[in-house]
Amino acid sequence: MKSRWSDADAAAFVARYKSVGEDLALRTYTTRLLGSDPKLVLHGGGNTSVKTIVKDQLGDDVEVICVKGSGWDMGAIEPAGLPAVRLQPLRRLRARDKLSDAEMVNFQRVNLLDSSAPNPSVETLLHAFLPHKFIDHTHSTAVLSLVDQPDGEAIARELYGARLAYVPYIMPGFALAKAVAEIFERSPEVEGLVLLQHGLFTMGETAREAYERMIAFVSMAEERLQQNRKPLKPAARPKSLADVAEIAPILRGAVAISRDELAGTVKRQVMDFRTSPAILNYVNGAELTRYAQVGVVTPDHTIRTKNWPLVVPAPEAGKLDAWKKAVEDVVAQFVARYHDYFTRNNAKSAIQKIELDPLPRVVLVPGIGLFGLGASAKDAAIAADIAENTVEVISDAEAIGTYRCIGEAEMFDMEYWSLEQAKLGKAAEKPLARQVAVITGGGSGIGAATARAFAKEGAEVAVLDRDLKAAQAVAKTLGKSALALKCDVTDAASVHAAFDAVAARFGGVDIVVSNAGAAWQGKIGEVDDETLRKSFELNFFAHQAVAQNAVRIMRAQGTGGCLLFNTSKQAINPGKDFGPYGLPKAATLFLMKQYALDHGRDGIRSNAVNADRIRSGLLTDEMVAARSKARGVSEKDYLSGNLLGREVTAADVAEAFVYLAKATKTTAATLTVDGGNIEASLR
Repeated sequence: MKSRWSDADAAAFVARYKSVGEDLALRTYTTRLLGSDPKLVLHGGGNTSVKTIVKDQLGDDVEVICVKGSGWDMGAIEPAGLPAVRLQPLRRLRARDKLSDAEMVNFQRVNLLDSSAPNPSVETLLHAFLPHKFIDHTHSTAVLSLVDQPDGEAIARELYGARLAYVPYIMPGFALAKAVAEIFERSPEVEGLVLLQHGLFTMGETAREAYERMIAFVSMAEERLQQNRKPLKPAARPKSLADVAEIAPILRGAVAISRDELAGTVKRQVMDFRTSPAILNYVNGAELTRYAQVGVVTPDHTIRTKNWPLVVPAPEAGKLDAWKKAVEDVVAQFVARYHDYFTRNNAKSAIQKIELDPLPRVVLVPGIGLFGLGASAKDAAIAADIAENTVEVISDAEAIGTYRCIGEAEMFDMEYWSLEQAKLGKAAEKPLARQVAVITGGGSGIGAATARAFAKEGAEVAVLDRDLKAAQAVAKTLGKSALALKCDVTDAASVHAAFDAVAARFGGVDIVVSNAGAAWQGKIGEVDDETLRKSFELNFFAHQAVAQNAVRIMRAQGTGGCLLFNTSKQAINPGKDFGPYGLPKAATLFLMKQYALDHGRDGIRSNAVNADRIRSGLLTDEMVAARSKARGVSEKDYLSGNLLGREVTAADVAEAFVYLAKATKTTAATLTVDGGNIEASLR
């Protein structure tokens, strides 16, 4: 590992943050250096501090420790993410024999200089009890591979000697802080501390010294891991394997957290797939079910990944029915194991806990790779990041010895520790959270408005459009997880590939808004055959292709789903010279009903939105002019020619699609959004 310290960059940080002083500016700089390297810090797994002097509101100089605050990403931290806490009161706590977590958190908050600052790190007291000005803490991948061994301390001592002190595993908090201080005072010349099965601390009188000591010690660990390595032995695998798009929906259905048959709701998980030569080497190991089931490589990972992953059989191509049954069996075994783990450890707990859901957050698939699971694409990506990190740590640990981590009781204490659970937040989920929505024709008009509406309601969104740049532009407005795909809905292969891509990205499909369309005009007795066939290809057969692919994935998941079709008032109230458009739309209206009839027992709902006169890519300015002329009214009167006298917008149609997506007991229904048109009313 190379030092990324730059005098020029350090000076730039000092200049940029001159209002907070040089100490905090440099602390911010090196915290970012550490936090931006996943081999050192991953999703909250580390912290830093600096002891300095600041003025309080009375203008008095106060000695404080600025320490990483809860919820801040070290890779992008700002000075505000390193809240200042009065140092001397914290140090006086060391005289206490005991201090509960609640007391510790409260005391730290009471001594914040800014009452609105985030909670200081749970390891604030550890930083405070040490005398050094700058302290860095990481969960280095390489260091963990060394110390996550039965003889991890001996390996570390042989490598680092007296340059580091060695601390046995103790759960973070007051007891660990006191133990670290006592161990340090027995060897005050050390440059850092190895916390066994946990991570590495380095200290210095300057930001650069603490940072470069961290890099140096990690580099030594990396070099040690290259010595006397033994490879993982591969297991036998089927010659032909199914692909990711085939297996992801099956897995996703099997790991759904809960199902309410009466309400018609399912609490699903979103998935994030990863593969690489390193991952395949790991999941293809003959002893995968041993080393992958030992436990987490560093304790705080447990809140994101559970303590062990789900290991499923390799999926042989052409035999997915049998594989699905095997997956369901191992999921049931995983759940039973988790229940036993909870019951056994909760019985020993002084404070009884409420069991968390027992479903996995990581799935290992021999021959294929791994999946991270979570309530959102973001959470799934975090679980997958940690799983990749785990692959590296355990692979290296097994290469030089035998992987061993903290025990089950310690994992339970960490998983159910209130201070760790607080990191996950308690915000209520949005109505369409955990659901994957696919929007065709999503690059403009009604499709774009619908994509935005579904994202706002918490869904993961895939924007499909034949214009990839338009789809990408819409997806960019929806957040980092949104997916943009080029898809020509009149091309069966393009539709199939797009749905496979969605399944591979998110694990499956739950809601489909079949929206793409275009309008052709002409007197029905005069229209040429080619025009009518083109309209049917896009306005009927494309809807069938989209719905078929959606059902293919939804049935594999086994968790139901929702089909939503954009029909038109033309389907039930034809307009003059508009037959080429209205005829396939009428067929699509009945297509919707056929899906409701044939797939209701699969838990798949099918509904339509019947909109009229929506200014969009379909109803262009030229089309508005033509339709106004056909009806003999002004363009303004044409667009507001309804009982309410109001123009209906794409956003209004999007709201109707969202409503139907939430209506878990509604199927075979058509929702009209037209401002009121008696001739087009269904009842």
